[in-house]
Amino acid sequence: MRSSTVGGAAGSGGARVEAGPGAALRSRVAERVVGDAVVAADPSDRSALRRAVARALAAEGVVAPPARWAALVRDLVDELAGLGPLEALLRDPAVTDVCVNGPDEVWVERAGRLARVDVALDDDAHLRRLLDRVLGPLGQRVDGGRPWVDAVLPGGVRLHALLPPLADHVTLTLRRVAPHVPGWDDWLAAGALDEAGRDVLVELVRARRNVVVCGPAGSGKTTLLARLLAEVGDARVVVVQDAPELARPAPHTVHLHVRPPTPDGVGGVDTATLVRNALRMRPDRIVLGEVRGAEVADLLEAMNTGHHGSMTTVHANGAADALPRLVGMALRSGMPLAAARAQLATGVDAVVALRRDEGVRRVTEVLAVDAHGEPGERLWP
Repeated sequence: MRSSTVGGAAGSGGARVEAGPGAALRSRVAERVVGDAVVAADPSDRSALRRAVARALAAEGVVAPPARWAALVRDLVDELAGLGPLEALLRDPAVTDVCVNGPDEVWVERAGRLARVDVALDDDAHLRRLLDRVLGPLGQRVDGGRPWVDAVLPGGVRLHALLPPLADHVTLTLRRVAPHVPGWDDWLAAGALDEAGRDVLVELVRARRNVVVCGPAGSGKTTLLARLLAEVGDARVVVVQDAPELARPAPHTVHLHVRPPTPDGVGGVDTATLVRNALRMRPDRIVLGEVRGAEVADLLEAMNTGHHGSMTTVHANGAADALPRLVGMALRSGMPLAAARAQLATGVDAVVALRRDEGVRRVTEVLAVDAHGEPGERLWP
């Protein structure tokens, strides 16, 4: 049996193990854990895995002070059941995004600002193993036949990965859902809008206006949508989304989730199908996490058939830009131009625009939609 120390000088005849679990130690511990009967009985039991890792370290003769021992067990559990050293970044409540551009280039976003961090993986193969480990239980994979993947990890972390040759290295992007919905006081304190703007948004929701929230990627569209949902009272809300980014601020909420196809290309359920199902579920309001294509036709139909107070988000640079984007999506669904404009004019009441300005997400304007489906009255500022 090996005898080594962690975080201090080795004992007589022992070897020093570096501060983090190196590849060799990770491999030896993994071999022991794979053969652990308790872990094999329930691979999802993190507590059992921690105990198995501790037993494996003891069998390897690793000696460490209590605090370092606990950290070593945690890091090895992250390696065996999660995303390795990236898990520590996701445990930081200030981190919203993790961007891995290569094994030795990792960035995080905190408070709207990206910064490079001193975290590294061994190589691309190391990151591939971690991806295979977290995707396997989800029934998904990424390989040469389909060198990209979108997935939602337990806890709501969105994962996107690309393999070479689509990128120079294995590239990974993680986005974490905020654990709580920021209150209006948080928006005001951050300078995202003023009290008058808040009052306009609250009134739109309470008056059951159909609202589109728009902005560039990362501008806070989903966060604002969640805040608006908190104002709907006891209405029955059916939320359709491809990832669980919207929390449950409304007391009577049903969440429907897009299901990607299997690696063989079957079994997928898209957004448009879920919107059509939502129409049959006695909703007071329908909320579509993000509109990207043909599903806009079904959403506009819902907005025009009594489901007042429905909401969605769309990528656009401003409120005026959002309207032609919606029309274009409706055209791609097969809807004639005149019908698309008419549905938009009678279905959408207001567009709320956001942008990210020097790390701060701000509401920039709220526009009404006129009888022709064009930008109408400026409601704020």
